[in-house]
Amino acid sequence: MKILVTGGAGFIGSAVVRLAVARGHQVVNLDALTYAACLANVAGAAQSPLYAFEQADIRDRAALDRVFETHQPDAVMHLAAESHVDRSIDGPGDFVETNITGTYQMLEAARKYWTAAGKPEGFRFHHISTDEVYGSLPADPAVMFTEDTSYDPRSPYSASKAASDHLVRAWAETYGLPVVLTNCSNNYGPYHFPEKLIPVVILNALAGKELPIYGDGSNVRDWLYVEDHADALLLVVQKGALGRSYNIGGENERSNLELVQTLCAILDGKRPRADGKSYKDQITFVTDRPGHDARYAIDPSRIRDELGWRPSVTVEEGLERTVQWYLDNEPWWRALQNRDGVGQRLGTGK
Repeated sequence: MKILVTGGAGFIGSAVVRLAVARGHQVVNLDALTYAACLANVAGAAQSPLYAFEQADIRDRAALDRVFETHQPDAVMHLAAESHVDRSIDGPGDFVETNITGTYQMLEAARKYWTAAGKPEGFRFHHISTDEVYGSLPADPAVMFTEDTSYDPRSPYSASKAASDHLVRAWAETYGLPVVLTNCSNNYGPYHFPEKLIPVVILNALAGKELPIYGDGSNVRDWLYVEDHADALLLVVQKGALGRSYNIGGENERSNLELVQTLCAILDGKRPRADGKSYKDQITFVTDRPGHDARYAIDPSRIRDELGWRPSVTVEEGLERTVQWYLDNEPWWRALQNRDGVGQRLGTGK
């Protein structure tokens, strides 16, 4: 299969690219190389004859038409998006332009290509989204997001992703475009851009800085190891039912405070502080961000029952691997820390 992956130099996209190439798929990585992209993420895959790279913006329709015509993919995996909630609070316009307008342009370019090719039966447009479109859950562990949960986005980021989900469904209903959709829980793992919670905690701890936790740290997220997510995405694009939506979760709920304390304990074992104290002493509670959802949790029954997928990595195993990866790859994250806004407090709503 030849797959066009948008956002393939980003965190989740690069995991998809690496795994797809390793499994023998041809991959065309289309990325605009904005601040959060890094071609080092796919350096190994880029050595393969199965890999091709196209620097293009998903809002640039002419560029998209050229890429489709040149490479003639069998499937699209659309991951390119602005994804940092805090940045969406400070600058929502970029999220509207990329996540909504960009998805519209991708859909139209894919529709033109699919139609011109005679509407091949095997073509798929796989739209990758987030569980944040569903809003916030109560503390009751029996209440989880399903594919039938009503949308209730609370941030500019999640609202823009909800809009893109609706566009994809509309193109399927109106034009017959063969689509599948997935909504995932919070990802983590190697190559996670150093403005997100887990890498911030790891790198601030190593630098002797405060470990900032929003509010009282009680916000709960379901954590999904990024390589497990890539595995699920490749399964859905090949075997998912047309028009179907699949929620992908890690089955690993943790409060932010619990997560940070676990990271500190791992670092205490792997890279002890010189003074013998625990990294937990660096934890600091800071003013919460506006509209901070209380809890996300995914019911993964559909993808488990229909496609036989379950996560293979527990959060404890995944965090161990992630911490070790950051300890072993300092040149990678040092270079990214110098990029715009990285390491600064964003999303205060001021």
